[in-house]
Amino acid sequence: MIKQFIKYYKPYKKLFFMDLLAALLFAICNLIYPMITRNIMNEVVPNKDLRMLVVFALALLFIFIMKAFLNHFMQYWGHVVGVRMQGDMRSEVFTHLQKLPNSYFDNNKSGVTMSRIINDLMDISELAHHGPEDLFISFVMLLGSFIILLNINISLTLIIFAIIPFLIFFATKQKNRMRKSSMESRVKIGEVNATLENSIAGMKVTKSFCNEEEELNKFNKSNNIFKDARQKAYKVIADYFSGMNLFMDILEMVAVVAGGYFTYLGKINLGDYAAYILYVKMFIEPIKKLINFTEQYQNGMTGFERFMEIMKEDVEKEVKNPLELENIKGNIEINNVSFTYENNKQVLKNINLSIEAGKTIALVGPSGGGKTTLCNLIPRFYDFSEGDIKIDGISIKEVSLKSLRKNIGVVQQDVFLFTGTIKENILCAKPNATDEEIIDAAKKAKIHDFVKSLPDGYDTYIGERGVKLSGGQKQRISICRVFLKNPPIIILDEATSALDNVTEREIQKSLEELSKDRTNLVVAHRLSTIKNADEIVVLTDSGIAERGSHEELINSGGIYSKLHVS
Repeated sequence: MIKQFIKYYKPYKKLFFMDLLAALLFAICNLIYPMITRNIMNEVVPNKDLRMLVVFALALLFIFIMKAFLNHFMQYWGHVVGVRMQGDMRSEVFTHLQKLPNSYFDNNKSGVTMSRIINDLMDISELAHHGPEDLFISFVMLLGSFIILLNINISLTLIIFAIIPFLIFFATKQKNRMRKSSMESRVKIGEVNATLENSIAGMKVTKSFCNEEEELNKFNKSNNIFKDARQKAYKVIADYFSGMNLFMDILEMVAVVAGGYFTYLGKINLGDYAAYILYVKMFIEPIKKLINFTEQYQNGMTGFERFMEIMKEDVEKEVKNPLELENIKGNIEINNVSFTYENNKQVLKNINLSIEAGKTIALVGPSGGGKTTLCNLIPRFYDFSEGDIKIDGISIKEVSLKSLRKNIGVVQQDVFLFTGTIKENILCAKPNATDEEIIDAAKKAKIHDFVKSLPDGYDTYIGERGVKLSGGQKQRISICRVFLKNPPIIILDEATSALDNVTEREIQKSLEELSKDRTNLVVAHRLSTIKNADEIVVLTDSGIAERGSHEELINSGGIYSKLHVS
């Protein structure tokens, strides 16, 4: 884990080593100060040497100015290193998320994932900056003050250091408790974020059903769980810090009493005694830094551990050196395809279906029959366990995911629009598209006139998830995206089932325009929209039950005819 963490320093190693050099000089400045104090008390004051007093005063002023400069450098550039590492990790984890299969997002709450990317990485940033710096300063200060203390009086130093083993034993014992409580707190805050995100997204539904109290109870329940976990974590932290500070106070007390006694015996003079107390305080300061570092390390490494859990998730699989789909006609062959979800629920079994280029095939049937699942398998949003799907005779498992999905346009019932403008949402289909291409696609989707009627036109802000638009307007933007993408294969997954009859008829005209000269796979809820399909396939949980034209299936008196009547 430590090795994996260290590799993120590599791009900033020059700045990192400059920060450590500043830390070294800062520690040296701290070590010089008591020596000057010792010389002033032992030599300058007894000899009434005013010139040396001025020299030492100027030396101290220089040291303090140098410390201020070094401290500013460490505070700013040290944090810059941490922030840049954090940015790299956040970019890396988001890139990795884009490569994860849909099953990951089915099984993980977005609020929990957001907590890992935002909250956990903040603590990693602090550890990346303060961790090495504090450790380095502490090491220099401990070693330097220890050598100087031995130089002043060996016996006195050994008496004081006899306390250190007890301090180390206590710190080690508390370490695992802190790690466990820190991890538990992070899991719970992720759950709070997930609950909060869900509640905010569904606020209109909550208001429409006057369900505010129930949602508040849900939030309070997860919030209280987090509070309990955090309270336990703070109890462990309090035990640790209070115990460590007690050892620090005892260490300082022993130094004062033992040093005073040694001065009383005449084994050290007053200047040595004063310097000794200062060095003991300097010796204590790095220990306090190490105490603080322990909590910081637990928080940071717990966050890094949760970050690595995402990074270790398996990405969507591709063969080595995949083929690129180019200039395809759009023939689709589905051969003996079976699919089972992670909960061991089999949805599709031995499905065989052939779709000729330029033809329209409609999928109908009862809910749970696997219509949407089959549509999701063609662009490989999920990987099927058995059988094969080919496009123009090439297995989709042999081609790159990017080239596969570039050739497939999907219009779903639930349209997702990004927070932003109309233009930005259309451009997600083709980021480098010109304004002329956008307008042409919008005209084909029958939404250009509506957009031009808005005060800001295509630059109109549509709110979070397109909240400022109607269902029909959202669907038209979705269709506009596919027109702009211009793929040879179109999948329409109940694209109009959530719309009213008037809007559906208008949208259907856009869909008919979109479907021209393309291979189309249509999932239909309203059977009136698929009468003109080249072939209609009735899909049930047992497989393909019926297939044929609208008239053939109506005349056969089977499942389709009953669905049509109902």
